[in-house]
Amino acid sequence: MIGPVVKPKKRADIAAMTSETQIFGGEDSGRSWIAAMGRGARKKCPQCGRGRLFKSYVKTEEECDTCGLAISGHEADDAPPYITIMIVGHIAIPLALASKQLFDPPLWQQFAFWLPVMALATAWLLPVSKGAMIGLQWANRMHGFAIAREPEPAADQEF
Repeated sequence: MIGPVVKPKKRADIAAMTSETQIFGGEDSGRSWIAAMGRGARKKCPQCGRGRLFKSYVKTEEECDTCGLAISGHEADDAPPYITIMIVGHIAIPLALASKQLFDPPLWQQFAFWLPVMALATAWLLPVSKGAMIGLQWANRMHGFAIAREPEPAADQEF
């Protein structure tokens, strides 16, 4: 025999997640994610835009030498290589296919041209995408960036 149908209660924490917009770091963070990503893409500190972000190819500084932002806590992980592969692949492959259709070069010439182009584009874009990802994390107060002190922005530095 089947008992009465009991309607499950709606949990308060799930109701809160579905009815409100989630903002990382609390209320309005006051940090422009566009400016922060632009600064990071230029390999500059996402907070002040003046200090270096990387001490080597994609190895980040421990902290910004200008404003003191602790950069070492970021967690960009696999996002920058994924972004780099997506961008390079979506630009280079259609161009390679179009050149094949238009000019029909021999296979060795295609490899001799497109492999170095893709390798150089990937090498250039990887630190750019990692810097932009770190800037996005700083703007959203993720991974330890919530407690950073805010410096006064420079008059000539928008991003």
